[in-house]
Amino acid sequence: MHRRITDKLVIATHNPGKLAEMKELLAPYGIAAVSAGELGLTEPEETGNDFRSNAAIKAIAAAQATKLPAFADDSGIVVDALDGAPGIYSARWAGPSKDFNAAMAQIERLLQERGATTPDKRTAHFVSALCVAWPDDHLEEVEARVDGTLIWPPRGNAGFGYDPMFLPDGHTRTFGEMTSIEKHGLPPLGLGLSHRARAFVKLAEICLEPR
Repeated sequence: MHRRITDKLVIATHNPGKLAEMKELLAPYGIAAVSAGELGLTEPEETGNDFRSNAAIKAIAAAQATKLPAFADDSGIVVDALDGAPGIYSARWAGPSKDFNAAMAQIERLLQERGATTPDKRTAHFVSALCVAWPDDHLEEVEARVDGTLIWPPRGNAGFGYDPMFLPDGHTRTFGEMTSIEKHGLPPLGLGLSHRARAFVKLAEICLEPR
């Protein structure tokens, strides 16, 4: 049986870009949210084999540490021509300094090495797995994706991570060129376009009530 989020929530992330998006998505529901980073929680080792497992690891660790419900996202970009890389290692490709310009350059270098120079060979998708964990080990889990093509050079300074090189299907601007409302705003303000927004819609249906 699904469980509703009714009060305070810990967002299990130390990523400021991800935190901003998740707080914006939660805002219409009147949920008071504080981040794992703000609470000084350590980041657990992500040992899962897929996005869903890693989201659960982060949510469970934060719930156990705070005795509050905890909300975690594990997301990344899956590049078809690179056999699914970087996938769950998307953040790690940016290194300790979180240099996503270098990570995007590495993806482009590998695509060029494999002769992936035309749009049909540069397909990719973002995945977002969301998990809410309660201190009594109850879990709610959802997952969603958005498909697109990788462009070079990157365009736009909005968003974060690999957004500037990701052109979602049916659009002429990258995630890096879109406003936050355009990228992950929910109807009626936005289209719920991003992978995280699409996963959040699924989660909201089972765990949240608008206020």
